[in-house]
Amino acid sequence: MKNVSPNRAGPWNFEFDKMDADVAAWRIRPLGHDEALAMHAHAQGQLVMVLHGAMTCEVPGALWMAPVHGGLWIPGNVPHGNRLTADADVCFLFVASDAADMPRDCCAMGITPLLRELILHLATPPGDDVPDGEIGRLHAVVLDQLVRMPAEPMHLPVSDEPRLRRLVAELMADPADRSTATQWASRLAMSERTFGRLVRRETGMSFGRWRQRLQLIVALQWLSSGQSVQQVAVDLGYDSVGSFIAMFKKAMGKPPARYLAEQRLAHGR
Repeated sequence: MKNVSPNRAGPWNFEFDKMDADVAAWRIRPLGHDEALAMHAHAQGQLVMVLHGAMTCEVPGALWMAPVHGGLWIPGNVPHGNRLTADADVCFLFVASDAADMPRDCCAMGITPLLRELILHLATPPGDDVPDGEIGRLHAVVLDQLVRMPAEPMHLPVSDEPRLRRLVAELMADPADRSTATQWASRLAMSERTFGRLVRRETGMSFGRWRQRLQLIVALQWLSSGQSVQQVAVDLGYDSVGSFIAMFKKAMGKPPARYLAEQRLAHGR
C-alpha cells in the first residue's frame, strides 16, 4: 500500500481552488499498486464512480465502499481519505456546492448508463475548438441527471476511539480473523462486557453484526475486482462457500453471483 498526499503531482493533483465551472471530472488509475490518499477536504462535493477495481473511502464516523457499477457521493467540506486497489480505474465528478440539490450526507448512488457516459466524456480533455456554450449545456445535463440518481446506505460505522481504531485497522488488514468478542476484549485490555458496550455505543451495532458488515464490504470490494465467490469465501475465513453465500444472501437479499449480475445489467455493463 502506497500512501500519497492529496497535493501530490500527477494523477491525484486536481486543483480545486482553480475550478471555475459547476462541474468537473477527473479520471485516475494507480500505478500498479494499491494507493491510499491522505485525509483531505474541499468545498466541492464529489461523486466517485468506479469503472474497474474497487475504492473505499473513510469519513468521520464511517467507512464507505463505492458500490459495484455505481457511485459514492461525498458532500463538500467533508474530510475523507481514499484507498484504491492496484487495478482500479476511477472517475471523480466534482460539483460546486451551490450547483445542485445533492444529499447532505455521504451515500451510495445508482449510476445510469447515460450519466456514466456523460461523466466519462467530461473526464476527457476537450479540444480547443469546443464552444463554451456546448460545454455549459453538457454540464447542465449532467446536473439534471445527477439529482435523479437513487441513494442507498452501504457503509461501516467506525469511531475515533483508539481501541476501536485498532480493531478496524487489524480487521481490515486481516478480515478472515475469526477471534471472538472475548478474545478481542482481551487484546484490547478490557472485559467482554465493556468491549460489547463500547462497540455498540460507538457504532450502534453488536460486535457480531458490525464485523459481518465489514466482511460484506470487503467481499463486495474483492468481488468487484474480479475474484471468484469461492476465493472470497476462502479469503474471508468461511468454512464453506455455502456459508459465505448464505451470509451474503441474508444481508443483500440475493446470492453474490445474482447480485453482481443484476448490478451490471441495471447499469448497462
